[in-house]
Formats: sequence, C-alpha cells, structure tokens
Amino acid sequence: MNADIAENFSELHEPHWVVRGAFQMLVFALVATEALLAFTVHRGWIWVAVLLVLVASHLMHGTLIGLHEAAHGLLRKNRRFNEFDGIVIGTLSLMSFSLYRVIHQTHHAYLASERDYEFWPLSQPSTARWKRCLAAFAELNLGLFYGPFLFLRAFFGPASPVRSKRMRRRVWAELVLLVAAWALVIAAVAFFGLWKYFLWMYLGPAVLAANLQSWRKYIEHVGMTGNTVNGSTRSIVANTWVGKLVSFTLLHEPFHGVHHQKAGLPHAELPLHADKLQPKNPGELPPFPSYRYAFIDLIQKLSDPRVGPQWQTVEAMGWQRDSLRDVAA
Repeated sequence: MNADIAENFSELHEPHWVVRGAFQMLVFALVATEALLAFTVHRGWIWVAVLLVLVASHLMHGTLIGLHEAAHGLLRKNRRFNEFDGIVIGTLSLMSFSLYRVIHQTHHAYLASERDYEFWPLSQPSTARWKRCLAAFAELNLGLFYGPFLFLRAFFGPASPVRSKRMRRRVWAELVLLVAAWALVIAAVAFFGLWKYFLWMYLGPAVLAANLQSWRKYIEHVGMTGNTVNGSTRSIVANTWVGKLVSFTLLHEPFHGVHHQKAGLPHAELPLHADKLQPKNPGELPPFPSYRYAFIDLIQKLSDPRVGPQWQTVEAMGWQRDSLRDVAA
C-alpha cells in the first residue's frame, strides 16, 4: 500500500512530457518563425517582419540556453547527440562549445568569486569602476561579440582554466570549424545576394537574443554579493501564466538558484525544488515574482556593477576608512 502511494506521488511530481520537450518545441517554433520571416521580408511587409524579429530573438535566446544545458550534459540523453547539438548551437552563436563548457564550470565551481571567469571584470575589486561600467555596457549592448571575447580572453590568458592539451586541441578544432562555417555562410550570402534575408533572419534577431542573454545573466547575478548561492543569485518564480510561459521558453533558467544548488538536474525538474529559493541566511533575497521586479533591483545596482562576496571586504574597508575620517575630523 505504501509503495503504491509513493509511486503515485512520484508520478504526480514527474515533469510533464511537454515540459521535458521544451527545447525541441523551441527549435520547431524558431524554424517556423524564420520561415514566416523570410516570407514577410520577401513580400516587403516590414512591420510584420519587425514583430517576427522580436519573436525570433526570444526563441533564439531560449535555444541559446540549450548551449548551457548541453554544457551540463542535460540537453540530450545520448551523449553524442548532446555534443552535436552543443557544437551546432555554439557555432551559430559564435562560440566554441568545449570552451564554453570549461569556462562555465568555473562559474559553478567558483560562483561569483574572482576566479569566476564569466563575470570578469565585475568580480574583480581591483578593477576601476569605470572599466567595470564599460564592460557592462559592452556586454549588455554588444553581447553577440562581447560573449565570445570574454571566453576567448579566458582561453588565451596566461592563467587559462583550459589546461588540458587534449581540451585545448578540441577548442582549437571547434574555432577552426566556426570560422570555416561562417566563411561559407558569408560567401553564400554574398554570392546569391541574400544580405537582406541575412540581416532580417539572423543578424537582427541574433544581436537582440545575445543582449537578452546578457541582461538575463546580469539579472541572475550582478549586484549580488552574498556568501551563499541564494545570496549571490536572483531567481524568478512566477505565478501568472505569462510568467510560466516565459520560464518554459527559457528552459526554466529563472529558477537559477536551484540550478546552482543542483547543477545536475534537467531544466524540467528545477521548478519542483522552488522551496530551496526561500531565504535562510543574511543577504539572501526571496524569489522575484517576475523579471520586471528583478530588473528593477538590478538597475538600482548597475551604476557600480559588482559580483561576489569579495566586495563585502571592500565595503567594510570603505566603512572603516570613513569612520576613521570622521573621528579625525
């Protein structure tokens, strides 16, 4: 009897097949949107094309999160298919999949610390404020190009976390593949005179999607300086159908604190652990009900972009300096 109850309870909490198939649905929706976009551009229906570009950019953002899932080995059950999808998504987004995976591992292993390469230079208290503001401006507005720069900087740097010779060869091979693939694409576009379609169907949506990715990344971490996962992460748990749809199309990345606590969980299972996002320690924030509220919280801290608990020491030193100055006065 107890076994039956446990089995039924497990079934009730098993993610629905629709939720588990979110990535595949995003890909089909993106292909359909791109086909409609090609048709509207061909017919010269510019305002319809503009709306479709916005839809395509959101869907591209969602499929780009597939790169993140693949880096965790969670996008496909078959390892070879997972690697294949990761390389394809990476190539389309100007990124080496293997390089992304290694650098993203530092983000999980050294979350928001000075060794978190994904948040250079915002995690570096030694970096001047104007340099951090400039980096934030570039990432939030030129994400399609700043993202690859950030990861390539980590690859070519003297203290690169990509130390394995085998892995470095693989990254080089993927970079060569990326350059060759895009050389063929640009050559084909130029030869057939398809620049109009390239701009509307790829470049425009891709620029917007990369910027959306950057803004989401900043919402998740920038301005958070706590010592715990929840203290260095913003999460969104929406109750409205619109909010749940957004979470679905972003592969449940809004449950970001859960992902950092349980990095091996497939995205479909993250909402089942939303209780882990409740604050239990000083400096932790409860989940936001929507991206709008989380965005407002980010904006208030974006004038001095910083990430990580190391900034608490800087703030403490500043307070001590101010106190000594007041005493001396």
